[in-house]
Amino acid sequence: MLAASPMRAEESSHQTLVVRADPRTGRLVRSVVLTPAPAPKFQTKSAKDFSEMVDHAAKANDVDPLLVHSIIKVESDYNPYAISRKGAEGLMQLTPSTARMLGVANSFDPQQNIEAGVKYLKYLQRVYKDDRLALAAYNAGPGAVEKYKWIPPYPETQNYVYQVGKRYGEARKAAAENAPAPEPAAVAPPVPDNVEERHPKVEQFVDENGRLHLRTTQ
Repeated sequence: MLAASPMRAEESSHQTLVVRADPRTGRLVRSVVLTPAPAPKFQTKSAKDFSEMVDHAAKANDVDPLLVHSIIKVESDYNPYAISRKGAEGLMQLTPSTARMLGVANSFDPQQNIEAGVKYLKYLQRVYKDDRLALAAYNAGPGAVEKYKWIPPYPETQNYVYQVGKRYGEARKAAAENAPAPEPAAVAPPVPDNVEERHPKVEQFVDENGRLHLRTTQ
């Protein structure tokens, strides 16, 4: 897990002046109490916040960006600091071992996370030749898919494949409906039947030096 940078006490806590009566003497005693500062709230992100990163990584690996967005939505709901119960981290929920394998230095860096996640997804697509199995392996690990030769009978994995597939199908349908209609092809106007094709006539003539010439006449 990424360690937070150290902060000074006055930056990470609030000082509160407290005045109490000493129960033995009855005199007022002042003391300073340090209370932890409230944790910063995570600002909700959306697909458009990471669209450029997703498009770049998807294009580099020949993966549909709509599928990548569907995975991120189900995995982390676009929270770059998300951590699962099993320790998967970031937008595409990379496990520490997968992150190390892919050379990720910081799983909470959106660009590193997305680039590695898409690269790993493409690898699984090449191995299984089926997006359903690739998604199952992304969630449960390739070993589980190899063991059962299909989507493992784990409720979490089966629900994961269903949820990602459902969102991906909806995204593709919406993209198709919003795509601009193709422009009609240009069609040459018909030639009227009563129009005759006219070509210039060519005649030959020989000059006084005996050379043959060609010329057109109307």
